[in-house]
Amino acid sequence: MNIDIELAEGLKTPLYWYDLSLLEATLSEIKRCVAGKPVKVHYAVKANCNPKVMEVIASAGLGADCVSGREITAAIKAGFEPSSICYAGVGKTDRELIGGMKAGIAYFNVESLEELEVLNELAGEYGYQARVCLRVNPNIDAHTHHYITTGLEENKFGIHLSMLDRAIDYTLQSPHLTLEGLHFHIGSQITTMEPFAFLCRKVNGLIDQYEAKGVEFKIINVGGGLGIDYEDPDGHPIPDFQGYFDTLLTNLKLRPGQELHCELGRAIVGQCGSLVSKVTYVKKGVDRQFIILDAGMNDLMRPALYGAHHKIENLTAPEGEEIETYDVVGPICESSDTFGKGERLPKTRRGDLIALRSAGAYGESMASTYNIRTLPESVVR
Repeated sequence: MNIDIELAEGLKTPLYWYDLSLLEATLSEIKRCVAGKPVKVHYAVKANCNPKVMEVIASAGLGADCVSGREITAAIKAGFEPSSICYAGVGKTDRELIGGMKAGIAYFNVESLEELEVLNELAGEYGYQARVCLRVNPNIDAHTHHYITTGLEENKFGIHLSMLDRAIDYTLQSPHLTLEGLHFHIGSQITTMEPFAFLCRKVNGLIDQYEAKGVEFKIINVGGGLGIDYEDPDGHPIPDFQGYFDTLLTNLKLRPGQELHCELGRAIVGQCGSLVSKVTYVKKGVDRQFIILDAGMNDLMRPALYGAHHKIENLTAPEGEEIETYDVVGPICESSDTFGKGERLPKTRRGDLIALRSAGAYGESMASTYNIRTLPESVVR
C-alpha cells in the first residue's frame, strides 16, 4: 500500500488513506477469477461506505449487498445499478422494505417468516411483486470471533432449517412474492476454505431435497466472509480469490441456469485502507512506555470491539532507528482504547506519523463521534 508521507504530514489527522491502485488491482483479480462463470459478486457496503471507494467498486461492475435503506440510497448514488442490489438484515422496517421495492432492487434476503408476511402485505398494498431469497441458518461454526459468527443456531440471523419448509411454502403461495433462491452467510474473517466447502455440501443437500419436491432456485447466495491478512498486509495485499471461488464452484453442485452469488466486503477493501494518526505524546511509565495517538477507538472500533489487531507502523521514523517497545493507545477515556500492547517499533517521538494498516474495512464505516470528537477525514489516491 502506498501512502504519500509528505502529503499526509500536511493534513489534519486522524485520517483514512485509501490506495486506489490496490483497490483496482483487487477488483481486477476478482473479475479475472469469475470471468465466464455463473457468478455475481455483490460488494458488502457495510464494510466501507466512503463514496469515492464505492464509485470505484461500482464502476468495476459489481453489485451491492446492503443492510439498511440508506445503504441502498448510497449505493445507487455511487453508481450501482438498482437491479444489482440485494438487501439483507433481520430488522428491515416497513419504510425500508417499501423503499427497496420502489428502487427496483434485485431481491430481498428475507430472514424470518414474520418478515415474509410483512413484505407480502406491503407489496400488495403498494402494487409490487417482491423478489426474495430466503436466508437459511445452516448451523455452521466458521471458527471466527463470536461477534462475527452468523451461521449458528443461536444467532439471530436467518431461518432455522426446521422452519424452511413453511417459509418456502408461504413464499410460493403468496401472490406478491417471487422466490428467487436461497441465501446463506456463516461469518466474517474466515481464513481457511473448509468452512466454505462445508457450507457448499449443506447447500447441495438442500438443493437436492427441494428439487425432489419440484422447487427450483435460480440463485444460490453463499454470502461473504473471506478474510484478509492483518499481520502481513504487504505480503498478502490481495486475498486468495482464486482459492475461494474454486472452493465454491468445485463443491457447489449448481444446476444449469443457476447463479452463484457472493457478498464480499472486507476482502475487497480491507487492505487498501490505513488509518493515519499523529503521535500526541510518548509517555514514560514505570515499566512501560506509551505512544498516545490523536486517533482513538471512535475512529477505529475493531480493536476495542473485537480485540482485533492491526499492524502498526511508524511512517516517519528515520531509517535504522533503534527498536523500542510501546503500548499504542488513543485519547478516549476508556481503558479499551488501545491499539496494541508490546509493539516493537522504531524509537518514536511526538509528531511522528503512525499507520494502522488493513483498516479499509469496518474502519471509517464504524467511526463515531464519541467524546464529541469529529469524524476522521479521508484521502483516496
